Amino acid sequence: MPTRRVSTLSWVKGARRSAENPVGIRDEMPAASPGMMPTDGNPTAEHAAARARILIVEDDALNRLLLHDLLDLRGHEVVEAATVDEARRALDGEPLDLLLLDVQIPGGGAEAVIRHARARPRSAAIPIVAVTSLAMPGDRERLLGSGFQGYLSKPIDTRTFGAVVESFLGSSTGAEDPQRVRRVG
Repeated sequence: MPTRRVSTLSWVKGARRSAENPVGIRDEMPAASPGMMPTDGNPTAEHAAARARILIVEDDALNRLLLHDLLDLRGHEVVEAATVDEARRALDGEPLDLLLLDVQIPGGGAEAVIRHARARPRSAAIPIVAVTSLAMPGDRERLLGSGFQGYLSKPIDTRTFGAVVESFLGSSTGAEDPQRVRRVG
């Protein structure tokens, strides 16, 4: 059975650009880490129990691909949206366990997505985590004060991303526990 391959992208630590690879894509399976989905695609009992439905709202296709692949490797079901309207439709669909939201999303911004999520009983309590390149002093605190329960900065550290994202699962808001507010990068 062939092994599954994952593309990791240039803003990921460790990707290298060259004349043959100007974008810096690595087409290889990352080293196995705890919690990683088996390469045969068959979830273990640990993965079946921990499977979550996660919405990624990210306008950059390469960033969306990376986040999707990292979550998929850990056995999660991933739903994608590239605009505010797509995010609204996804939030109105099947229940979600977590929302990873690019702060600078076109079509109304992250605030519009947060307002929509909180106005719906089905999504009112899901944790919303900012995934952003905003890393100036005060950005983290400003985002956490504007409705996000967590903060992940780009570039994403692929070695810790899955575990950090999973730390937000299983809590209705994640905000009660200060250890759950983490920064990756």
